[in-house]
Amino acid sequence: MLIFIAFLYFCLACSVIWLVVFPSGREFVAQIISGRWARVDQRLASLHHSGIREVAELRHGAGRLLARQMKFVRRHYLWLGAGCVAIVVPMVVVLVMGRPDTLPGYESAELPPDPKVLALLAGENLAPPAALPPMAFTTREVELVRPMLVNASRNWGLLHPDFHQRLLLAFKIMKEKHGYEMALLEGYRSPARQDLLASIGSQVTNARAFQSWHQYGLAADCAFWRDGQLIISEKDPWAMRGYRLYGEVAESLGLTWGGRWTMMDFGHTELRVKGVMRR
Repeated sequence: MLIFIAFLYFCLACSVIWLVVFPSGREFVAQIISGRWARVDQRLASLHHSGIREVAELRHGAGRLLARQMKFVRRHYLWLGAGCVAIVVPMVVVLVMGRPDTLPGYESAELPPDPKVLALLAGENLAPPAALPPMAFTTREVELVRPMLVNASRNWGLLHPDFHQRLLLAFKIMKEKHGYEMALLEGYRSPARQDLLASIGSQVTNARAFQSWHQYGLAADCAFWRDGQLIISEKDPWAMRGYRLYGEVAESLGLTWGGRWTMMDFGHTELRVKGVMRR
């Protein structure tokens, strides 16, 4: 998007410079306004039938026009230099100030963190919950909703410390305030696994290696633990209500919630840290 805006600005700036600085630009506009364009078109059509001599004269005339333009450039090089600066500098600023998000459509809600929550983060060091039994990730429901989950990493130690604490605090709020027990499905994801999941299809992920915050320990996929089973599918009304509450809690902690994306991922949260992910 930023590149498209910069390209539009470039075209607009070049057009303005051509009209303001170069006489040929003003003449072109004047020809259009005065209705001379039709005569120019007729002249070009006649040249098509006038033979080699007319073509040679046209080339000679073009050479003289080019010489006049070069002379004009030499006389007004300061104005042209200023014009080039006016084109290049805003384009560079637009590109440099761009934020390195993951994929198109993955937009953050960017809600400011609650000061009370920040105080909790600073003063309380939460411990990860007990690991779930491996069999919990091999049920038919889990395989249908999240294939290859059994091999995913659920090592809390591989997560970024700041994200680690925010996620644990979200788990605590969900349990104590809303009565939902959360479960970590996948945290850190290796580049090789990211590419493998992307190869399955867009129903799993559109992100290739290093296009996802999982590779930096700054993202996690989570679901709910109820009556000894993982509840992942949002088709369950109880789970869908939980996902929306989880999104509110996560955003209050300064996290980005996947439920707001074009390709919604209700159990996904991430912490976007500037300077970590590169385009």
